[in-house]
Parts: sequence; structure tokens; C-alpha cells
Amino acid sequence: MATSRRRERRTRRALRRAGALLAALALVGGYAAADAADAVPGVLTTAPLPVAPELPEAPGALADPAPAPALPALDPAAPAPDPAVLAATVGPLLDAPALRGSAGATVLDVATGQVLLDRAGTEAAVPASVAKVLTAAAVLARLGPDATLATRAVAGPAPGQVVLVGGGDLFLAAGAGDPTATAGRAGLGDLAEATAASLRAAGTTTATVLVDDTLTGGAPATGPRWTPTDLTSGFAAPLTSLAVDGGRLVPGRYSPRTADPALAAASAFADALVARGIAVPVAPVRTGPGSGTPDGAPAGAAVLGEVRSAPLVEVVEHVLAESDNTGAEGLARLVGADAGRPPGIEASAAAVLETLAGLGLDVSGATLVDASGLGQGSQLTPALLAQVLAAAAAGDLPRSLLAALPVGGLTGTLADRFAVGGATGAGAGLVRAKTGSLNGVTSLAGTVVDADGRLLAFALLADGVGTADPARAALDAVAVALAGCGCR
Repeated sequence: MATSRRRERRTRRALRRAGALLAALALVGGYAAADAADAVPGVLTTAPLPVAPELPEAPGALADPAPAPALPALDPAAPAPDPAVLAATVGPLLDAPALRGSAGATVLDVATGQVLLDRAGTEAAVPASVAKVLTAAAVLARLGPDATLATRAVAGPAPGQVVLVGGGDLFLAAGAGDPTATAGRAGLGDLAEATAASLRAAGTTTATVLVDDTLTGGAPATGPRWTPTDLTSGFAAPLTSLAVDGGRLVPGRYSPRTADPALAAASAFADALVARGIAVPVAPVRTGPGSGTPDGAPAGAAVLGEVRSAPLVEVVEHVLAESDNTGAEGLARLVGADAGRPPGIEASAAAVLETLAGLGLDVSGATLVDASGLGQGSQLTPALLAQVLAAAAAGDLPRSLLAALPVGGLTGTLADRFAVGGATGAGAGLVRAKTGSLNGVTSLAGTVVDADGRLLAFALLADGVGTADPARAALDAVAVALAGCGCR
């Protein structure tokens, strides 16, 4: 009898659990059906997914990789906006109180180059981080989207000396590289593995590590208009020829940075050598007087190991998405070195403008005190920024610049702007742009496809604003108006 009662109790409990499960399934099924019908919040839907219009094929851009499938051609017969109608639509938005009358704007029809809107477009203003658009364009034009940056270990002039030669990769991994990543594609651990093998093959088990930092001048460099707060707040690190994760001490966009990224990277490399059985009895030092290599790595030195960065276009995309100031300065130094300019943040920024001028762009009235837009003193016109973007769309500059821009509501510094369901949600997935922000400054420059399928390039600069968030929202509203305007 006891066994029978226990069996009955188990049966009742099983029936109760089955009933509860069926009820839960019915509830979930009902909610899912309502979700799919868009009657309640949720991830399911029966509505067709929106498809964002994309960028046109660029005739003549033969040096670039073929455009990705996500960037098909637009209809060349799409009607162009009427400048008068567009001005009537956008003009009042540029007069928003949050912008305090400081907004300048240029809008171009990419297909024809026609200026559709000119609101103080040739008047220079503080650009903030949209200056990175010029830096990105210049480095892609000079070095090409597929270029990679080498970090090498070579033999020094004395036995057991290993010279770590920086080639401009500021996003090294301290350990193993990740072949799927942009930041951290090349790893100092992998470089140490190859170097240790070369040393052992030569019968060497003890090494002295030197750093060749001559690409950027042989010492950490900072912008002439940067403030101590820019460094202590993690907005930038001093520029050197190599760095681990942009010189960050811990992960994070605005994490604290080391005062000497090159030596910090060399220490990580030395630690990796030790882990692989190579003794490193003294701390790494720079090449220079007293080191045995006073002028950098010896010419023709044997290469002990090498690692390479992600392709330059991926590095550019990372720099623009994260608005990485140090990364932008590193890209500008590559431009300066290729142009034969001496090291220095100001000299590299000047090389950016010289490169664009050499490509036929009008840089009159433009001044860059650095290549990132971090320091006060740079002045750019909306017209120049819009012309650079239009030139990339037309293939006169690498078209990959446009694909590297953050996408509204989805990526980079635009991930939390143009949010679906928000006041400017109509721009989600349609606006591709670089943002800029400094005290009293907000800016936005990019491309948008309007309601008729016409590709427009735009640049919006406002350098006399008050509170940042309302000013950003005001410029976002302008971009959304461009996206929604057939303007005929």
C-alpha cells in the first residue's frame, strides 16, 4: 500500500508539472504570436526587414578592393534635390537654439558635385574629431587600403642584442595576435616566439632588448595644444612608433595610458622572451648613445622575427569608429613619413593637408595643429570635409573611406545616436558619419542616401554651442532631414 501511495503521489506531481509546462507553453506561444504580429514588444516580427540604401559603384577606383556586396550601386537616374527646397527644409534646423547660430554646413550631390546647400561652407571652424576624416583619406590615398604595418625584431650590432623596431602599429597585442581582430591582429607574444627560435638557433639564450622608435622621433610626442587632462583622462597617449592597445593600461576607450607606450611594449616583448626561455637580465632601453645602436637598428640587420598589423583600411575603420586620437596621430605620421616629412605631430598634420591638396582638393583656409582634432587651434571648412567625402564616393579618393565611417544607430560613436524609435531614428542605418566633440563644439560629416535614392555628402560644424547633447541632437536632426528629403 505504501508503495502504491508513493506511486500515486509521483503520478500527481508529474501531472501537475506537465500541466504547468503546457500552460507556460501556451502563454509563451501566445506572446510570441503577438510579438510576431508587432502587437507587443519583442524581437519577433512578421513584417519585412527594412533594407538600407547603399553606396554607388565608384568608376575608376581600380586601386581599391572590389566593393563589398553590402555596397551595391544606386540608381544613377535617381532625381537630384532642388537646392531651394532642400534649403527651406534644412535651413530652419540649422537655426536650432542649441546651435546658437554657430552652425556651418555644406551638402553636395555626389553624382554631379553640385553644391546643394551652402551655409557658411567656406568659413573655417573648429572641427573636433571630424578632422580624422582628412587623416583617414590621406593615409588611404598614400599607402593604400591593403597596406600592413610591420613590427620587427632584428639583431643588434653586439652579440645578444635584439632591437625591437616600431613600424607604426599602435594596436599590438601583448601576447598572441588574433587573426580575426583589428586591434591586436599582431601580437608581441608571436614576435617573441619567432625571435626566441632565431636566438636559440644561433646558440644565444640571453638577450638585451633595445627599442628603435625613430619613426616617430625617438621619444614620446604629444600635441602642442593638448592639455594634461587629455593624457590623464585617457583621451590620448603620447605618440610612439609602436604600442600595445594604444598605450592603454587596462582595456577601455578612455582608460589611463602609459607615459611611454614604446618602452611599455618593449617590456611586454621582453617578458614574452623570458617566458620562452630567453633570459633578459636588464630592462629594455631605446636605441641611442650608450646603447650600442645610436641611430636606430643597424642597416641590413638580420630579421629575427616579424608580425604585421591588420590591413590599413581596417585600422582606419577602428580609429574612426572609436574616435581614437592616438591612432589618428599614428596614421598621420605614416602620411608624413611617406611624404618625407620629419617626425612631429604638427609636421604630420601638415602632410595630411599637403596630400589632399596634391589630389586636387581645395585646402585654403584649413589649419591642422594635429591630425586627431583633439587640440584647440585646428580650423576646417564644411566645404573641404564634404569635398573629401564626395571624392571618395566618386573614386577620386579610396572609396573604402566611406565604408569605414560609423553607421547611425549601429556602430562606433554613432551606435547610441539615431536609435530606432527615437526622435532621430529615421536615420538608423542610413547615416554614415564621423562625429566630433569638444567643449563648445559639435560636428558631423558623412554621407546619406535621400528618399529618392540620391547619395549626398554633408559636413556640419558648430563651434559655439552650449550643452553637448542638445547640440548633437540638433545636428542629427539635420542628417535625418537629408535622409527623408526628396526635396523636389
